[in-house]
Amino acid sequence: MQFTSEQRLDDGVLEREFTLGEIPGILWTPGSASAPAPLILLGHPGGLHKMYPRLAARARHSAAEGFAAATIELPGSGDRPRSAAAEQARADLRRALEAGEPVDEEIVDRLVLPLVEKAVPEWQTTLDALLSLAEIGGPVGYSGGVIAIGTRLAVVEPRISAAVLFAGSFVPRAMLEEARQVTIPLHVLLQWDDKGNDRQQALDLFDAFGSKEKTLHANLGGHTGVPQFAGDAAAQFFTRHLS
Repeated sequence: MQFTSEQRLDDGVLEREFTLGEIPGILWTPGSASAPAPLILLGHPGGLHKMYPRLAARARHSAAEGFAAATIELPGSGDRPRSAAAEQARADLRRALEAGEPVDEEIVDRLVLPLVEKAVPEWQTTLDALLSLAEIGGPVGYSGGVIAIGTRLAVVEPRISAAVLFAGSFVPRAMLEEARQVTIPLHVLLQWDDKGNDRQQALDLFDAFGSKEKTLHANLGGHTGVPQFAGDAAAQFFTRHLS
């Protein structure tokens, strides 16, 4: 891991950009930490620079609760090399949505499953590097992003102790079987009127999760309309499970 820039934000949070091989990312650490901080991995749908304002706000909120936070760019997003197959699947998805047609499962599989296969090992490699830093301890949580990536990470990464998942992206049917293997505590956010999200699919996924502790926090509104109190509830969830 190579840090390429750093700045101290006005609330004292230290923000550092890094690269890990070809993977760019950002790490935020609390300004007043006197011991290694627990870590929250911040997922997002891709486009690190575009997503930066929302990611930084989430990170600063986490830092106020004593957590470090980190994010990385997804494969095929931002300045990373594009995949012709993924671009075609994305175009097919956009065409179906614009036409008001049902989204074929085959399109979702072509778009999401290769992304999960590439992104999850990259998150694990990043986690290896982050946990080697003196200022980062454990436990580790995962928050947001493409819900299929969060589901796979919850299954294969034992260092993740709890997850807040955002039901706002398409889910391949194959992920339902993986969801049954998830056992960590979950807090799932669902925007009821999210036009880009299959609500029934999100409910089916939540039902499939095998966790003994799982909470569904559903609110009216579109994809970016998550109310403040829902975000506060997610923060309290991490405070219970990671502090």
